[in-house]
Amino acid sequence: MTVRQIVGECFALCCAVMLGLAAGAVWLLPSVFFHRPLPWLAVPAGWLLGIAMRQWVHGKKWNAALLAALATLIASAYLRVLIAAVNLAAMMGYGLVHAMRTAGASMLLDFARFGTGKLDIAWAVAGMVVAAITALRTPAVSPKLR
Repeated sequence: MTVRQIVGECFALCCAVMLGLAAGAVWLLPSVFFHRPLPWLAVPAGWLLGIAMRQWVHGKKWNAALLAALATLIASAYLRVLIAAVNLAAMMGYGLVHAMRTAGASMLLDFARFGTGKLDIAWAVAGMVVAAITALRTPAVSPKLR
């Protein structure tokens, strides 16, 4: 591998992590609105992340599939951490950022782990499978506008 390829792969990995974090933050909005985690949203999130990986992040099928599955896993985990932070902020009467700073990463990760059930993990795995399958598909060719 050349240095250019290594830098390109590292950039694609960075993009997958950032897209996963963004998807988790967007996923938090309906979860807070409906006052429950909504783990089934891992499937549409995985579908969207699979499309994004294949069309804009990585051109190789298998690399895009792995990155899409990783991004979906990150989105699911980040959602659980954010929900733990929201619950903690609501219980303590703090703002979200203040609660996250006060609790720290270790406590938020522990709360997220305690709040994750088997059904949440099953939905996350289903979302990862959907993301990988979507990323393996050849992207549709857009018609040229004249």
